[in-house]
Amino acid sequence: MDAGHLNPEPVTVTGQSISRNLSDVAAPDGTIVRSLDAPLGTGTLVILKGNLAPEGAVVKTAGVKRTFHSGPARIFEQEEEAFGAIMDGRVVAGDVVVIRYEGPRGGPGMREMLAVTGALYGEGLGDKVALITDGRFSGATHGLMVGHVAPEAASGGPICVLKDGDIIEIDAARKRIDVDLSDVEIRSRMELWRKPAPKYKTGALARYAKLVSCASKGAILE
Repeated sequence: MDAGHLNPEPVTVTGQSISRNLSDVAAPDGTIVRSLDAPLGTGTLVILKGNLAPEGAVVKTAGVKRTFHSGPARIFEQEEEAFGAIMDGRVVAGDVVVIRYEGPRGGPGMREMLAVTGALYGEGLGDKVALITDGRFSGATHGLMVGHVAPEAASGGPICVLKDGDIIEIDAARKRIDVDLSDVEIRSRMELWRKPAPKYKTGALARYAKLVSCASKGAILE
């Protein structure tokens, strides 16, 4: 309230305003209760933007040892391909694993990439690689894992034109996610891109894939 983020005027169930209810509350002690200008942390989720995710992507920073990674892309068109490559030893330290066409439309349904992150840690790569996807993660994810990349590949987002070896930089401190390509190169690749055939041509999932919005808009039906 002192910082201007809480309206002090509304009357609460006590019959008094918020400001009156808080008038007798002790000031933050700085140890257990901290003031807004001296927080223990700045939150556990960071929204990244850049030429790889113009509409945003999400990374969980809680418990993550590294907030920066730069390395070559390893491209996979679905979760199962990435999982197999990890188990076969084809993903190495320094790589950026890219799993695309797993977004709301591409999945369809935005599958959780938990098996892949578990495999990376099982192979001792959890703190040595990064992962980006237009799919999603849960709270059980560990490491520098970026999800909800938007626009997704199936909607023609920049992630759809990445190639093996493209250098991707993730910088959570700066809230950036970029690929080391010029705007001209990205547009040139987009001109050659063709949308893959839908995984489902009839039924509920086919209709869902046609109608669902981008993850940045909540993946709701339009």
